[in-house]
Amino acid sequence: MLLIALLVYATAMVAANLSIAAFGPSIAPVNAFVLIGLDLALRDWLHVRLKPWQMLVLIGATGLLTFALNPTAGRIAIASATAFTAAALVDWSVFARLRGSWPRRANGSNVAGAAVDSVLFLLLAPFPFSWVIAAQMLAAKVAGGAIWAWLLNRTMVRQL
Repeated sequence: MLLIALLVYATAMVAANLSIAAFGPSIAPVNAFVLIGLDLALRDWLHVRLKPWQMLVLIGATGLLTFALNPTAGRIAIASATAFTAAALVDWSVFARLRGSWPRRANGSNVAGAAVDSVLFLLLAPFPFSWVIAAQMLAAKVAGGAIWAWLLNRTMVRQL
């Protein structure tokens, strides 16, 4: 199950990066809901299974894979890996400190991680910063993360 989760996580990150490179910031809210929401929830599932350095290696590897598949997406890959690393650190910190059920901890930490990721990614990406897109991305990541967390809780988390 761990290997599948790692592959899904990496695939979703690379797909999000490549679609932003291909379609620009207009696709960001859709990516945020479907792909990044999935990654936020999966990151919390992985939180209880991986060491922090392993998660950072995974995030970095998705940036390198994005670049390998499409070198013109290099700035997107760097922006994504940087933003997601910072968001992962915030998410990890919040997840570790929250108490209660896994869904409560996952959703609480996803809000913090999504906020950091949305703003930092847009600041580093190769297109003009937009607070409108940042707000859309944040809302989409939180909503998508909540749905994915609910699905993961029903299928994978209960196996803990």
